[in-house]
Amino acid sequence: MLSERQEQIIETSIKLIAQKGIQGFTIKNLSKAIGISEPAIYRHFESKTQILLTILDGFTEMANILSGLINNNKLSAVQKISFMFNKMVERFEETPSLVSVIFSEEIFKNEEVLKKKIIKILNTNEETLEAIIRNGQKVNEIRTDSDEKILALMVMGSLRLLVKRWDLNNNKINLKNEGKKLLTAINKVLSK
Repeated sequence: MLSERQEQIIETSIKLIAQKGIQGFTIKNLSKAIGISEPAIYRHFESKTQILLTILDGFTEMANILSGLINNNKLSAVQKISFMFNKMVERFEETPSLVSVIFSEEIFKNEEVLKKKIIKILNTNEETLEAIIRNGQKVNEIRTDSDEKILALMVMGSLRLLVKRWDLNNNKINLKNEGKKLLTAINKVLSK
């Protein structure tokens, strides 16, 4: 569990990345934004990479929780996908600056440990969706003329594009409403 100061460092880091990009995310800028010294930050996190890993831990936890919830309930496949989709939309809507972190390819390109972490998160979400789709296909709820991997990619890619468009438009579109429209279309495409 993170200390109060660590939580503050994480929240400020996310905001700093959203405002200045990964290039502007330095320990010096972070210490200025919080109002503490650089050594004080290093007492809580050993490096900038450690801060980013901690941010990604939140997404790992969310992916694992969603996977567990979805695997343990009696909803239909389409309802499970809707639940997962809506939870992700809610998470981004609650903390818009997370979009800059999770969808920032330049953060992960040159840091192998970060790249591995984001791949693990993506794989967990992808595997969860694929399992839902595969099970839905078995019980004749989801179309069987397309592979579950392709259908899962369509869902994930649609969500990513929607959230990124929302972010690039400075959150001026209603993410929840646009998400509902997109989800309705996705459900029509997936349903048998």
